[in-house]
Amino acid sequence: MLPQVQTTAWLSSRVDCDEFTYLLETAPAIAGKLQNFWDHRLKECNLFLCLSGSHLGMMMREVLAYQAPLYGRASAQMHLKPLPFGLTHKFFPRYSAVDRVAIYAMFGGIPAYWERLEQNRSITYNIKNQLLTSNNLMQAEPRLLLQDFISEPHNYLAVLTAIANGSRTPKDIASYTGLPNVQVPKYLSVLSEAGFVERRTSVTAAPNSRTGRHHITDPYLRYYFRFLAARQNQLALGIQDQALAEVTRHMIDFTGTHTWEELCREWTLRASAKKQLPFLPDEVGSAWNSTVQIDVAGINTMEKTLILGECKWTTSPVDQDVLAKLVEEKAGKIIPGKIVPSEGKWRVFFLGFSRSGWTEEAIQYQKELQKRKPKGENWQSVGIRLVDLNQLDQDLEQWSEPVNNQTEEIPI
Repeated sequence: MLPQVQTTAWLSSRVDCDEFTYLLETAPAIAGKLQNFWDHRLKECNLFLCLSGSHLGMMMREVLAYQAPLYGRASAQMHLKPLPFGLTHKFFPRYSAVDRVAIYAMFGGIPAYWERLEQNRSITYNIKNQLLTSNNLMQAEPRLLLQDFISEPHNYLAVLTAIANGSRTPKDIASYTGLPNVQVPKYLSVLSEAGFVERRTSVTAAPNSRTGRHHITDPYLRYYFRFLAARQNQLALGIQDQALAEVTRHMIDFTGTHTWEELCREWTLRASAKKQLPFLPDEVGSAWNSTVQIDVAGINTMEKTLILGECKWTTSPVDQDVLAKLVEEKAGKIIPGKIVPSEGKWRVFFLGFSRSGWTEEAIQYQKELQKRKPKGENWQSVGIRLVDLNQLDQDLEQWSEPVNNQTEEIPI
C-alpha cells in the first residue's frame, strides 16, 4: 500500500526514490500502485518525483517498456554515463597519468569500482588484491550484470570472451566459440541492446557497410574477459603471482589497443568543440578498409573534411616513420577509395598521439609538413599536430569540468 497522504503535503515538493529496482524486487506490484496513485492524485500536484535504479534491465522492463504500468508518464529519462577520464586527476591525485590510464583501462568510469582501490598502494598491488583473488565481488560482477538481462548467460559469456580475445565478426566469433553461425547474431543483438557490445563501422564507410566489427563497450567486462575469465582455476588455488605476471606482460598492448585510442578519440571530439582543431567533425571513430587501419578518424561529409590520427602507447618516444606512414601511405589508401565520396577535394588534418612524446626527427617532420602541405589524388593536407600523454591528460582534466553554457542566438 502507498502511504495515505494529504495531497497538499506534496505541493512544491521533490521526492527521490533511489534504487527503485530494489523495491520492485521485493514488491513487484508497487509500479501498478504508483501508476494508479499518480494518475488519480499526484499528477495534479506540483511534485517532482525522481526514480532511479542501478539494474538497467529491470528499469527498462518495469518502468520504461511499453507494457510497464508507468509507461508514458515520465516527463524525462536520463541514462547516467560513466565518469570521464578527465576526473581521475581529482579522484586519484597520488597516481601518475600512466597509472590513471591503467585504472581507466581496467575499471572505466564507474565510481563504485574506483572506491575499491587503495590509493596509498601501487597499481600492481591493487590488481593483485582487488582482481586476482577468487573471493572478491569483482569476480562475480560480469554474471551479475548479465543476469539483469538474461537468465542463462553461458553462451553470452562465450561470445564476450571471443570478442575480448580479438574476434570481431560473427563468423570469427562462431569459430572461436564453436556456436552455430546462425545463433551468433541473436546473442550479439541481446548484448547490444543491453549496452555491453556495440558494432562499429569505419567512419568513412557507407551507412549500409557490412564491414562492421563488434567491441565490448564496458572497460571492466573487456578486461575481465581478456585476462580473468580463463584464469578462474588459477585464482581459486591462490596462484596470483603467475597470473599477475601474465596480465602485466600484456597490459601495455591491451591499454594501447583499447583505452588509449578511446581517450585520443575523446580528446579529438573535445578539442574540436573547443576550436583547438581546424575542423569540427560530425563523428569520430576509426577508419579502415582491406589494406589499412587508422586509429582516430573524424569526418564531416558536408564540409568534406577529415581528421586522421595515429596512437602509440609505447614507453619510448615515437619516431617520424609512424607519422610518415600515416601521411604518405595510409591517407592515400583511405581517402580515394569507394568508401568516401570521391568528388571534390577533401581537406585533411593529421594528429599524432604518443604516451612518451616524440623524437627530434618526428618533431622536424611535423615542421616540414606544416610547410609543404602534402596532397593526394583528391585530398589536401592543412596541417598536423602532435599530442603526448601529459598534454592530453591536462586537456581532458580541464575540458571535463562542467560549465554553464549560454546559448548563442543563431540567425535562421
